[in-house]
Amino acid sequence: MYPYASPGFHPVYARPQLICLTKAQIEFKNHMRMLWEQHVAWTRMAITSLVFGLPDTDAVLARLLQNAPDMGNAFKPFFGENIGNTYTRLITEHLSIAADLVKAAKAGDTSSAAAAEKKWYANADEIISFLSSILSYLPKEEFKKMFYEHLALTQAEAVAMLNKDYKASIQIYDRIERQALMMADMIRNAILLQFPHALKY
Repeated sequence: MYPYASPGFHPVYARPQLICLTKAQIEFKNHMRMLWEQHVAWTRMAITSLVFGLPDTDAVLARLLQNAPDMGNAFKPFFGENIGNTYTRLITEHLSIAADLVKAAKAGDTSSAAAAEKKWYANADEIISFLSSILSYLPKEEFKKMFYEHLALTQAEAVAMLNKDYKASIQIYDRIERQALMMADMIRNAILLQFPHALKY
């Protein structure tokens, strides 16, 4: 099992393990986890604002979308501007489509909701393929399974809130949060294994 990975994370490829991390690598680990924590936390706040038509909806959605360039910027020191900007675009689409899906579900527009869901999974496939193409040590099938589960859980969270089953929505969010940290660790491990001499100070 990977040191520093979340419980339940079992890599499916052989590679020398990360035995000891430098201060900079630990800070990078914490930064990646923070970005994914913010990703799911602001998604939940956006769902809440959209479902209940809160006056902070526009501000919350703007803050949610800021997560995309934040994630893209974390890739730029390793992969450069173009790849960082591509990741920003893909995550922006991921978040925007999620908001559209919630809006359609709230309005009872099943046709638009179905179209948004199909678009959401197509975007997920694009994200998975993109990350797999640049991260040599990312276990693609395992990551795909986790990312699909991320979508399914987020959708279930929104449905529970729309159905006023607030206890269930909280329980689902707990699962979303744990899984997000696992994905953060998986991506971070793949980056550090691919760039073994990075952040050695």
